[in-house]
Amino acid sequence: MRACESWSRRPYRPPFYEVGMPYLSRVAPEAGRIAIEWLPEGTGEYEVFFREKGEGAFRSAGRTEGTEFVLTDLTDGRDYEFYVASGHGRSRIRLGKSGRAVGTVVNYLHPEDDAYAFSGKALCSPSLVRLPDGALLASMDVFRGDWPQDLTLVFRSEDDGKTWHYSCEVYPCFWGKLFVHRGSLYLLGCSTEYGDLLIGRSDDGGRSFSAPSVLLRGGGGKNGEPGVHKNPQPVVPFRGRLWNTLEWGSWARGYHAAMVMSVPEDADLLDPAEWRFSEPVKYDPGWPGVPAGESTGNIEGCLVEKDGALYNVMRYDMERLERKFGLAVVYRVDTEDPEGPLRYERCVEFPANASKFEIRYVPARARYYSIATRILSEETRRSRNLLSLLSSEDLVTWRVERDIYDFRDSDPAKVGFQYVDFLPEGEELLFLCRTAIHDPINFHDANYSTFDRVSIAGER
Repeated sequence: MRACESWSRRPYRPPFYEVGMPYLSRVAPEAGRIAIEWLPEGTGEYEVFFREKGEGAFRSAGRTEGTEFVLTDLTDGRDYEFYVASGHGRSRIRLGKSGRAVGTVVNYLHPEDDAYAFSGKALCSPSLVRLPDGALLASMDVFRGDWPQDLTLVFRSEDDGKTWHYSCEVYPCFWGKLFVHRGSLYLLGCSTEYGDLLIGRSDDGGRSFSAPSVLLRGGGGKNGEPGVHKNPQPVVPFRGRLWNTLEWGSWARGYHAAMVMSVPEDADLLDPAEWRFSEPVKYDPGWPGVPAGESTGNIEGCLVEKDGALYNVMRYDMERLERKFGLAVVYRVDTEDPEGPLRYERCVEFPANASKFEIRYVPARARYYSIATRILSEETRRSRNLLSLLSSEDLVTWRVERDIYDFRDSDPAKVGFQYVDFLPEGEELLFLCRTAIHDPINFHDANYSTFDRVSIAGER
């Protein structure tokens, strides 16, 4: 066994873990069909076998010399098992449930599929980027509570999001954010929940990533001790530096202290000595304007520029407050002192405060936009089955432009649209969504990563 020389694999193979040969790298259910993809192996001649889950013997669906196949004439809502065989072996048995999802399926993971059980059993942390060569790149990690949560899957589209194909896997990486700076692609994430903060670079369009640099050592990981908490948020250039958000804390300790990180724009981003971190700031229930009661504070902040200043707008735990939903907390970043603490600014009305959101400014519209999981009432504050397009002129007053996915008639315990990462391009917002639909583990532990776009043309 050779030492690790990079951050990525095609695929990552843990010792003694059977990943299958050929390696089945992508599953994408649709209405009446399931598309699958695998890596080349052996002679290049393959046969695909399938059956309804647990029903009789596997039967041949067909042969191909390619590395893609579509199982057709399936019954929606039923579970299917399938594998690919070649002269040199066969893949793992994978699972899928046919049915129409939303948007375009980038990737899918059935809740009973153990293909990535060394990391988790659900798809999380959507990240989307447009590459200099015009391709789109999407990533997601494989997670579940109390599991290792340390594998990220990367997919590439050469046709503007119409079709997607496997690119590579990054290990260890959780909460990863893809971004491009001066023509180079970077991935910024953690080794695992509350683990080390890492950054690596790709020089081949996301097909591989360099060995990562450690920017900040994490805490205790799964033992409940505080460490690095993060989420995929835009990396923001401001006054000669690149800025991003993070927190220090843990759910077990009852706090997440807000922070930012930054680096000079002309620096070597892989050099830890170039990065600076602000002092962590814990939530204070005595701040003016916050509702009475106790809170674990804020996580998953988003940096936005307004009137020549940089602000961190953050998700807000309001479960034990006298008001239960509808506010975000805004901090001001000390851009003159990158190590200076954030300063509490105010609370603002925001109808999607209970899960991760992003905010991006679109100059052509002179508005800020967000695609977020909207809350309508205290009774539905934990539901994530309503995804909406929101906009604001001033970051203070938000309005609903339209609902993108409205599944309020579905079981809120089993449907969720959440953690959207999006890109403004012309009169559209392109977005990647952590999607739970068609019988996932639950609304939170999603089985799909889906790509879609929404128009902002004509917005006032």
